[in-house]
Amino acid sequence: MDIVSCAKNILTGCMDVKPEENVLIVTDDNKLAIGQAFYEAAKELGCEALLMTMKERNYSGQEPPGPVADAMQNADVVLCPTAKSLTHTNAKIAAAKNGARIGTMPNIAEEMLSSGAMTADYACVEALTGQVTKLLTDAKTARIEKDGYVLTIDLEGRKGVPSTGVYRTKGAAGNLPSGEAYIAPLEDGSNGEMKIDGSMVGLGKLDEPLYVKVENGKLKKIRGKRSEELSVLLANERNATLGELGIGTKEKAVLCGIILEDEKVYGTVHIAFGTNVSFGGTVKADCHMDGIILKPDLYLDDQLIIKAGEFQIELSAQSY
Repeated sequence: MDIVSCAKNILTGCMDVKPEENVLIVTDDNKLAIGQAFYEAAKELGCEALLMTMKERNYSGQEPPGPVADAMQNADVVLCPTAKSLTHTNAKIAAAKNGARIGTMPNIAEEMLSSGAMTADYACVEALTGQVTKLLTDAKTARIEKDGYVLTIDLEGRKGVPSTGVYRTKGAAGNLPSGEAYIAPLEDGSNGEMKIDGSMVGLGKLDEPLYVKVENGKLKKIRGKRSEELSVLLANERNATLGELGIGTKEKAVLCGIILEDEKVYGTVHIAFGTNVSFGGTVKADCHMDGIILKPDLYLDDQLIIKAGEFQIELSAQSY
């Protein structure tokens, strides 16, 4: 299937676009070809299509230019195929509050439009993601264990967030492709050490693990090959805050070095440092950077949810 046809399927199947709706495509110089494909697809579907191109952001979570943010607030549907993520930006938050349906696609690759996570059974993904989201909401604590490393995370009072990749209602927003349940931990409630061995924003797929040490919710040390390239995380306390715990719920997703797909891989866990105000936290940092943990053990309130990357819970009949 050609890229425009793939884009049409995504617009109709994931975003439920309708003729005459205002569909804004926000892209950058790096992802312009994909942005143009979505623009053409929206036009072919009878939408009022708009394409805005900006220079690539310096890091994930950096705000887009003011005119782009203003346009996002006035669109019915917003698609963001960009090199760096706009998911955790004030611009995205404001647009969703104003009723826009938003799909962010950080570092999307053309081949991802027709294979991997995009080809999943979204009814199954929705069911499992909803089930895991409820477990996160109900839990007071989480504990990740991996090869002798242990990280405890305080979740009390925070709500889990489902990201299914289907955004049909006003204000619905998330990644495309998607398939994860995630939560904003208490900003001072994470302690321990962890091994990140899948991929890391800014580095891609890892050939050697990274090791992080967290005290009272703040990253204190990061070591491993190329860890010096992640210095932005230690620039201030906001950037150093452990701001997210996420769980991948999509069997079709594959670890490829692109965090958009990597964090959706079934049975993985990811932690992120930086901004979490967009999903229930209190921190607006300069960045939002995820690290993927492969085949972890995950406990919620001491109940084993994932063991070595395999779900231990009884899955609902509609899920896998």
